Amino acid sequence: MSASTPMGHVARLATLTTIGTAELPDAVARSVELRVLDIVGLCLAATRLETSMAVAEVVRQQGTSDKATAIGAGRTSVASAAFMNGVLAHSLDYDDTHLPSVLHPSASVVPAVLAVAEELGVPGERLVPAIAAGLEICVRLGMAGYDRATGNSIFFEHGQHATSICGAVGAAAAAAALHGPAPDAQLVADAMGIAVSMASGVIEANRTGGTVKRIHCGWAAQSGVMAAQLAAAGITGPPTALEGRFGFFQAFLRGSYDEAALLDGLGVEWEVPSIFFKPYPANHFTHTIVDAARRLRAAGLRPEDVESVRVGVPTPVVRTVGEPLEAKRAPLTGYQAQFSAPYAVAVGLFGGGGLGACLDDYSDALATHPARRALMATVHVEGDARCDKVFPHQFPAVLTVHTRDRRVLEEAVLVNRGGPQDPLSEDELCRKFRGNSAAVLEPHVSTEVERRVLSLREATNARAIMQLLSSVPTAVRP
Repeated sequence: MSASTPMGHVARLATLTTIGTAELPDAVARSVELRVLDIVGLCLAATRLETSMAVAEVVRQQGTSDKATAIGAGRTSVASAAFMNGVLAHSLDYDDTHLPSVLHPSASVVPAVLAVAEELGVPGERLVPAIAAGLEICVRLGMAGYDRATGNSIFFEHGQHATSICGAVGAAAAAAALHGPAPDAQLVADAMGIAVSMASGVIEANRTGGTVKRIHCGWAAQSGVMAAQLAAAGITGPPTALEGRFGFFQAFLRGSYDEAALLDGLGVEWEVPSIFFKPYPANHFTHTIVDAARRLRAAGLRPEDVESVRVGVPTPVVRTVGEPLEAKRAPLTGYQAQFSAPYAVAVGLFGGGGLGACLDDYSDALATHPARRALMATVHVEGDARCDKVFPHQFPAVLTVHTRDRRVLEEAVLVNRGGPQDPLSEDELCRKFRGNSAAVLEPHVSTEVERRVLSLREATNARAIMQLLSSVPTAVRP
């Protein structure tokens, strides 16, 4: 590219990967370490799922290798490890969320980087800024597709899963930054340009079921790893892969995107620390519903006291957590319950574990329990004007309960727990990790993983963390 030729968007975004640990704001670096801990815990907990065991079988069928650790599937290739761990990271719907782009950046980027770092023996001082850059790129792509006029994601309106689509490109940037003795911005730009042709994801499973959504971040992580490998081997991507006439924004957003959200303040203003951590293992739209019901429970309301419940949520959210209402009132599995507003009411009123609701609260048995079904049958889900005003910067909820003794109770939760306005503490995030790892790792191994991840910037080699995780038993379906 000549000096007179303007830089394409991928080239400008690629400059983020040249920012080293010393230049990276401490808040960003610490946020990355906490997100790695969060993702590792989610991967461990998800190995018990039937879908995870099915994916592990497929990964093992691809052949063995000693390149990287696929948690619960053994040693395998870098791409397969990224795929497996990406699937695990998103499978519980417990991974972090950026607002208002409404995507989950860490579940694609972190598995991709950990797989590449394990193969190449990359130190923490390179791994942390690579993850930071990948997360930032993923989020900025999501924000480029956020329509401020309507307050909604254009990706989402088109039925596209921005998480995996933007995640593939962010993962490619982060993975490519680890190739070579130092980050090569041109290599990163090529990897991103290649990944644009690999990005995909359709979100219909949110509405009517199917477990394919659990696979999306695995595809994105795998695509990112392979795009980086292809770029390192000499394959190139178009310099206008994003903004070109037949580029990313035309293909996914029909040419309508926010360039300022993509590029302004690049390397100076970081979105990474503002990504919301999830306190509960369910669709993020349901969290304030759980919290509102928890508050009513704390004030003395019992499930058997309820005559009817109106759940007010942002109007665009109704279709995800309230439609079709008959299905949302009667989820057949714990996974379906994660996307149900009526079930979120039940979680809050019956009481949950962990930080307020834990994985055990979303079991198949509880999803079909008669007492919970009876409560869910009383729930109606509607758009609410108060909620519309703050969505999608928050996912608010207003519960109005009519009791059997003729009382009317209301509880509004307009700010999500786990975001900048109501953050989870480091202690709470460590409790979340310990709860997620407890069923899979021996306590002393869990403690060592936690210690190493929280000092990731000082790690001389990222392999040690993944080697500890290689002790996880192979997931095999009964």
